[in-house]
Amino acid sequence: MAKQSMIQREIKREKLIKKYKNKRINIKNLITTKNEFQDIIELQKKLQKIPRNSMQCRHRNRCWMTGRSRGFYRDFGLSRHVFREMSHACLLPGIKKASW
Repeated sequence: MAKQSMIQREIKREKLIKKYKNKRINIKNLITTKNEFQDIIELQKKLQKIPRNSMQCRHRNRCWMTGRSRGFYRDFGLSRHVFREMSHACLLPGIKKASW
């Protein structure tokens, strides 16, 4: 189980990403369309004032059961440990243990 502070931090980041997504996209589009150097600098200053945690690259996928961030399967939203346990318990439809 991950620390609760890490899980809450990730939830906070998700909210910030949703809140500032449109503003960030609009400013970036304006930067690409402007030709004046001073205008570009002003727009970049606006972009820097937006919180860092609102960037998509700072988001980390986490298992919805344990909060583990590593060994994460996107299709199921689970870490590898939980995925293995649930598949052995036949809780995931269509998943079989490989044997050859």
